[in-house]
Amino acid sequence: MIKVEVSVIIHRPLTEVFAILSNVENNMRWRTGMIAVEKISTGPIGVGTTYRMINSIFGRRIDGEAVVSEYELNQKYATVNKSGLPIETKRTFEPVNGGTKVTFAVKTELRGFFNFAKPVLERIGKRRLESDAAKAKALIEAGIL
Repeated sequence: MIKVEVSVIIHRPLTEVFAILSNVENNMRWRTGMIAVEKISTGPIGVGTTYRMINSIFGRRIDGEAVVSEYELNQKYATVNKSGLPIETKRTFEPVNGGTKVTFAVKTELRGFFNFAKPVLERIGKRRLESDAAKAKALIEAGIL
């Protein structure tokens, strides 16, 4: 199992940051490797909302579906992949002086060959998550997202 966590302070109001980062369709603009995402369930975003996604990981196309597993307005948002790679993502949100602290967490179960590469994949995952969090921060603070 790989668990990676990164926190960042985004200098924008909590409600704005939560609205942007709890809409997976916005991930296309800041997440590395995301090729396409589409909300395939009806209704507002909440527990049970389902997305179809296409990602690229190590140059390999991965199709899958993810479902929102946790949703607390302005506090936390989590998804779990129903198909494709076994990945869980979670974002928690806290008001801080001058903005919002967002903690991005990713957890995945490794199988087969990838189990041998766990330490390397953990470092790569941490760097990628840090880079993605920094990009999301920059885009939100600039008003682009």
